[in-house]
Parts: sequence; C-alpha cells; structure tokens
Amino acid sequence: MLIGKLAAETGIHIETIRYYERVGLLASPPRTRGRHRVYDEHHSQRLTFIRRSRELGFSLDDIRTLLDLSDRKQDCAARKVTLRHLDDVRGKIASLKRLEKALENMTEACTPGDQKSCPIFDALSGRG
Repeated sequence: MLIGKLAAETGIHIETIRYYERVGLLASPPRTRGRHRVYDEHHSQRLTFIRRSRELGFSLDDIRTLLDLSDRKQDCAARKVTLRHLDDVRGKIASLKRLEKALENMTEACTPGDQKSCPIFDALSGRG
C-alpha cells in the first residue's frame, strides 16, 4: 500500500510516518520504480503500536525501547518500561492535584466586592 493509504489506515499523518522512518522507529519500505514507498501490514501494525503508545504518553525513546523488546520477545523488560512510565504519570497527577489545590485556594480568596488588592495578583506576585 502507498503512504496515503497507510496514513488513513493508521490515523498517522504522512509527514509523521516519514519522520518515524528517519528516526528509525519504522523500517524504510521498498520502493517502486517510480520511487514510491510500498508499505505492508507489518508497517501498519508497527505504526498502530506507536500511535497507541503515544496516546498513552510514552516518549519516542520509550517506544523505541518497547519496539526493540517486542522484536526480541522480552516481555518482562517491557513491564519495567511501563512501570517506570506509570510512576511518571502518577507523579504528574500528584503535581496536577497540587496545582489544582493552589488554584482553588487563590480563587476562593478572591471574593467579589471592594478589596484593596486582588488576592490572585498578590499570590502570583509573591505578596499573598
């Protein structure tokens, strides 16, 4: 299949597919005499794996590691990469919860009416 069909099938933009080839995440396919790339089902499956991994927030380096492990059939090592990513996600969630609480506190401190200064501006300026 040509790159346009592969892009439609996997939901990945043509330029992104070419980028994945350049960085080695996707093997370069054979070409026709007219120099068109000809992809097969393996390319489609690999791109689907990459897209789903990106949707879960894996970095391209982590995806490369997972693909290498998949190619070598090392499932336990893939678990380690996934657990490390899960720890990162949990850390981000904790940071977002702290951020949410700080924003809630600032908005609760800002009551409508006459005030000498705005508690939100004070907090952001380090005065509050």
